[in-house]
Amino acid sequence: MKTTNSHKITLFWALVIIMGIFMAISSITLVKATVIPSKAQVSAIESSDIGMLAISSAISIAACGIGAGYALARSGSAAISALVEKPETFFKAFLVVTLCEAIAIYGLVISVLLWIRIP
Repeated sequence: MKTTNSHKITLFWALVIIMGIFMAISSITLVKATVIPSKAQVSAIESSDIGMLAISSAISIAACGIGAGYALARSGSAAISALVEKPETFFKAFLVVTLCEAIAIYGLVISVLLWIRIP
């Protein structure tokens, strides 16, 4: 069954909102984790904070990897088509593909930053 264009747009915006919520949770957790605790609070790290750090790290790398893969699938095929028609568009096509991969690298960096905060 084919989906209409309006369904695809609705699905896209729903995914954007969900990813925004996940990134907000990851950011809040990262900010909470970077606050330097006093000596009295060092031993009192709650297990829910550790769990939130681990989940945020996993969501960060998974969501950015999926997003980069989707973006690369869409823009990569268009870049190849443009290269076939006009070989002088190589730099533009290479730039688009590189920016898609940068999304995954940003997710990896955030994931590592969250992961090293786990005691």
